[in-house]
Amino acid sequence: MMKIFRKMFSRQWALTTLLVLVGAGVCARLGLWQLDRLEQRRAFNAQVETMRAASLLNLNLETPADIASMEWRAATVSGEYDFENQIALRNQYHTGIYGFHLIAPLRFSGGAVLVDRGWIPAESDSTSADWRVYDEDGETTVTGQIRLGQGKPAFGGVADAPPMDGTRLEIWNNLDLEKISAQIPYPVLEIFIQPNAQTTDDAPPIPYQPVIELTEGSHFGYALQWFTFATILLAGYPFYLRKQDD
Repeated sequence: MMKIFRKMFSRQWALTTLLVLVGAGVCARLGLWQLDRLEQRRAFNAQVETMRAASLLNLNLETPADIASMEWRAATVSGEYDFENQIALRNQYHTGIYGFHLIAPLRFSGGAVLVDRGWIPAESDSTSADWRVYDEDGETTVTGQIRLGQGKPAFGGVADAPPMDGTRLEIWNNLDLEKISAQIPYPVLEIFIQPNAQTTDDAPPIPYQPVIELTEGSHFGYALQWFTFATILLAGYPFYLRKQDD
């Protein structure tokens, strides 16, 4: 064994040994990364299952201080839309057709909350004035799920930069609640409501609900795969060197 160890770090094999160790380390790290992804997926699944089992939250009756921890819980609220502060989220599709999602504040007796009203078709010269054809007069009741917004993704995507002169940004790349709320002249909750979608919804704005698969995915299998590669490198390399002496 000592002979193989000395050979591994001899001048002839030192670089190869370094590459093998680095490769094994990378494989092991990728395995740990997949296990981290697995834990994140399990936590996500538990969050969704717990919130879906919770009772319907009526925001007209209560607005919990920890509402941001209640993503995926069913909620309902009645109030009136503030279309003057409505914005649109670009790069949204419905049945393969490009468009926007309209995001509007809904004001109610206990405060205000943003609502993803749904999809509308995009026109090349679309402006906020054009969206007013989708206004809903009077009080309306919205029932859906509590959702959290998202800023620019860690990889890809385009960050939103509100104008430096303080004017409103009307069309956004990301549903960044913090930035969107900052240009609304009154406080809004740190969540938004994604209304339930019905099969009969065929007139814009058309509500949308994402399809959630509560599975663990392939993360555990991938982790085993990467750990196997690391083991093969670490165990197979000394065996390979031993064979060179035969």
